Amino acid sequence: MSAILEIEDLHAGYGGTEVLFGLSLSIREGEVATLLGRNGMGKTTTIRSVLGMIAPSGGSIRFRGERIDGRATESIARAGIAVVPEGRQIFPNLTVEENLKAFGANRRGSATPWDLSRVYTFFPRLQERRRNMGNQLSGGEQQMLAIGRAMMTNPHLLVLDEATEGLAPLVREEIWQCLHTLSAQGQTILVIDKYVQRLIALARHHTIIERGRVVWSGTSEALDADHGIWHRYLGV
Repeated sequence: MSAILEIEDLHAGYGGTEVLFGLSLSIREGEVATLLGRNGMGKTTTIRSVLGMIAPSGGSIRFRGERIDGRATESIARAGIAVVPEGRQIFPNLTVEENLKAFGANRRGSATPWDLSRVYTFFPRLQERRRNMGNQLSGGEQQMLAIGRAMMTNPHLLVLDEATEGLAPLVREEIWQCLHTLSAQGQTILVIDKYVQRLIALARHHTIIERGRVVWSGTSEALDADHGIWHRYLGV
């Protein structure tokens, strides 16, 4: 499988303060990969760089073979990257159905694209609440809506930033099962989360960063075999 996202020697930061120091990682087509690290180590800065929200000061970002660093966020989204952001950020004054319709697009050119019917089959609770406003949903329902909204764009790459944060255990389990289903369907996914054991079961490859640098990368088998890495870099 070819790499769908390639980050090479990335340098980025805020207001002259560098946060990423030569970070490199790649994700292959159809793969689930993770970006791990303690809070404040550069995970969100990496995602913001990929999405064009931060202009890198060095290095390159390629998506599906084309350079995207320096491009506008809207252009990168149209290229087929969808994000489920930390905090969900759904539209509170739109209904569930309006939130979904607002993002409808077939960026993969799929013969069987994600549409309202498919999202409602995937998340039956959203169909039940389709006329409710975004601010009338529970935290778990908002997270389902955020994922459904991202899938409505039919992305080549789905990025989830702390998708299970703050959810009740039963709802969190439901989200994990949804991600396993998406993986089985061949969706390429990059996940940022803190539940290492669940990520080992879901993902194929993991990248750990510490103070803006890659300090470890490897397979689920390698990460599962060395819990010392967890304690050293992840505080588990």
